[in-house]
Amino acid sequence: MDKSSRDNKKNEQLDQYRIKNTGKKITTNEGLKVANNDATLKAGERGPVLMQDFHFFQKQMHFDTERIPERVVHARGFGVHGEFEAYKSMKKYTKAGFLQEAGKKTPVFARFSTVQGGRGSKDTARDIRGFAVKFYTDEGNYDILGLQFPIFVLHDAFKFVDSQHALKPEPHNDMPTASAAHDNFWDFVANNQESAHFVMWAMSDRALPRSYRMMEGFAINTFRFVNEEGQAAFVRFHWKPILGVHSLLMEEAQLIGGIDPDYHRRDLRNAIERGAYPVFELGVQMIAEEDEFKFDFDVLDPTKVWPEEVIPVDIIGKMTLNRNVDNFFAETEQVAFDVTNLVPGIDFTDDPILQGRTFTYKITQMHRLGSSNYQEIPINQSLCPFHNNQRDGVKRHRIDVDQVNYYENSIANNTPGPTPPEAGGYLHYPEQVKGRKVKERSDSFKDVFSHARLFWNSMSPVEKQHIIEAFSFELANVKSVSVRQQVVDMFVNVDKEMAAAIADNAGVKPPQGDHVPVTAASPALSQANTRYYPNSLTVGILIGDGFDGKEVKRVVDYLKEQGVFVEIVSEKLGTVVGTDGIKLKVTKTFLTTHNVLLDALYIVGGRADNQAAFNQYITEFIHGAYKHYKPLGFAASGQPYLQYSAHNNLAGVVFAANNSDFEKEFVSAIAARRFWNRT
Repeated sequence: MDKSSRDNKKNEQLDQYRIKNTGKKITTNEGLKVANNDATLKAGERGPVLMQDFHFFQKQMHFDTERIPERVVHARGFGVHGEFEAYKSMKKYTKAGFLQEAGKKTPVFARFSTVQGGRGSKDTARDIRGFAVKFYTDEGNYDILGLQFPIFVLHDAFKFVDSQHALKPEPHNDMPTASAAHDNFWDFVANNQESAHFVMWAMSDRALPRSYRMMEGFAINTFRFVNEEGQAAFVRFHWKPILGVHSLLMEEAQLIGGIDPDYHRRDLRNAIERGAYPVFELGVQMIAEEDEFKFDFDVLDPTKVWPEEVIPVDIIGKMTLNRNVDNFFAETEQVAFDVTNLVPGIDFTDDPILQGRTFTYKITQMHRLGSSNYQEIPINQSLCPFHNNQRDGVKRHRIDVDQVNYYENSIANNTPGPTPPEAGGYLHYPEQVKGRKVKERSDSFKDVFSHARLFWNSMSPVEKQHIIEAFSFELANVKSVSVRQQVVDMFVNVDKEMAAAIADNAGVKPPQGDHVPVTAASPALSQANTRYYPNSLTVGILIGDGFDGKEVKRVVDYLKEQGVFVEIVSEKLGTVVGTDGIKLKVTKTFLTTHNVLLDALYIVGGRADNQAAFNQYITEFIHGAYKHYKPLGFAASGQPYLQYSAHNNLAGVVFAANNSDFEKEFVSAIAARRFWNRT
C-alpha cells in the first residue's frame, strides 16, 4: 500500500458509516417513510395511545436504551483523530512495522480523560488524566494507554480495585464528585504508603493541566522492544507536547469548573477547528536487558520514574491531532482501548501492574459495549483484514461465509492458519521464567519514599508552595483528625518542612522524624524547565467604542500572526467601532467569559452604554488576571484602568504608550504565561 493510500484508509473505512440526515425525509429504522412525526396514534384525539403505534414505541425504546454503562474510571473523556509520523527507523531495536522507516505515517485516535469523576463531572478537577492512543497500523491495532503521570499509585494490580474504591465518592453518601478531598482516599494513602510518589504528582501542578494540548503522557509501565534477531530491551514511552507542559492554578481550576465544565474538551476541539493542531512527540527510554539491575531502583517498579538525566528520552516520532470526531458517541464513547493490542516487536515485561492490566480491558469493553464483538464497531476496526474461527455473538456485523469454523481441518486446507514469525506472525519474547508460586512482593520494590523525595527535590519554589497548598486543601476536607495526622506523619519521609507546613494548615501535630536522605533531583520533572510559546494561547481584548482603530488593529493583527487566539470582549455582542470607523466583532461579553478563561488581557477601554458597569467589569478582569500572575497589555487609552502603588513591581505588565516595541514585548509576556515574581 502506498503512503497516500495508507494515510487515507482509516478515514475511507469510516466513510461508509457516516450518514448525513440533513435534507432527508424521516423514516423508521427499517426505512419506512413516516407521514406524521408529531403525535402518537390514539383512539380519538383525547383518547388513549394505541399499542399498534410501532413508530412511537421504536422511537421511545431507542431513547430509553441510548446510554451504555460509563467507564468505571476514565468516564469523562474526549477523543480526536490524527496521524503519527516516524522521525527515524527503530529497526535496530524493534520490528514494529510502524517504526521501521523515517516518514512512515500511521492513522491514530487519541482519547484524553479524567479518572475520578463520572461523565457529567468537570474537566478541571485535580485528578489523574488518561492519555490513550490507538495506532491503526498495517499489522493490526496497537494501543498505548497512559496517564499524565509516569508512575502508578501501587506496586501490584491486586490492590488496584481498592485504590479506586477509595478514590471514588464515598459509598454511604456518593460524595464528593471528581475530588480526592475526602476521608476514604487519604485513609487509603496513609495505610498504603507505596502511594507516596504518585500522591506527590497528584498534589503538584501536573494534576491541573492548562490544556490537554499542554500535557505530557506516559505509558506508566515497562514494555519490551524486540528486534528481528530476537534481541530485547526494556522500554518506556513518553508523549512530549510541542507547546510545553503548563498548568492552571488551583483557584483557576476551581472557578473554571463552575464557569465552563467543558473547558479542556472545548479547548481541544476549538484548537483543531482553528487549525492549531496539537502535536506530541513520541519519546522512548530504553535499557538493555543486561543492564536491568544496574540502577538503584527496580526498572519494573511501576511507582518509580526512570530519571531522564540518567536514561535519556530518545524522540522517535510525532503525533499530530488534526480532525475532530463527527459523532461523540459513535467514536469517543465507543472506542475500546486494550493494553493487549500489540504488534510484533513490542511485548510485555513482568511489571506487576502491566501483568494485571492484560485481561481487565476486555472485560470492561464487553460489559460496556454489550458483546465480545466490540472490535467490529467502526472506530475499533483495524485497517488490516482479520481472519479467525470466532463466530456469532451479540451484535455480530461480520458475515462469515465459510463452512469450516475450526482448526485444524482438512476441508479448508488448514485455513485460516498461523503465520510464521519471519512472515510477520506475533511471537512472544521467550523470557526465562523461574520461581515458586507466591503471593509476595519483591524486596526491590519496598523503597517507597526515595522517588517521592526525588520529585520534591526537582520542584521549583513556586511548585513546592503549590504542593503544600494542595495538600492543605485536601486534608482540610478530611474530617478524621487521625487520618490527617497519619498523612502528615507519612509525608515527613518526603520532606520535613513540607510536612510541618501541611500539619500547621491541617490542624494536627507537627510530624516527628526526618525525610529520607535523598539529595538527587531530576530537572526534567519540573514544569519550570518546559517549553514556552504563545501559540494558541487566548488573549481577551477588553474594549468599547471609540478606541484607536489603527493601534488596536495593528496589535490584533500581530497577535494573530504569532498564532495567538483573540477574544474581543465588551458589554454586549455585536460590533465596537473605533474613532476612525474600524469595526471589531465582539465574540464574548463580560457575562459570557471570565478572566480565568483567558491567558492574558489587552486592555483598551472605551465608551459603553452603561459606562459604570463597563469600567467595573474591566477593573475586576484586571484584578483577577493580575492576582493569577498573568500578562497584561495596556493600550494608551486603557492605562487609567490600572491602579497600582509603589509596592507593585508590575512584572508582566506591558504598556503601549511611547513604546514602539509593544506588540513584541506583549507577545513575549504572553509566551512566559506567569510572572511569579510579581508583587
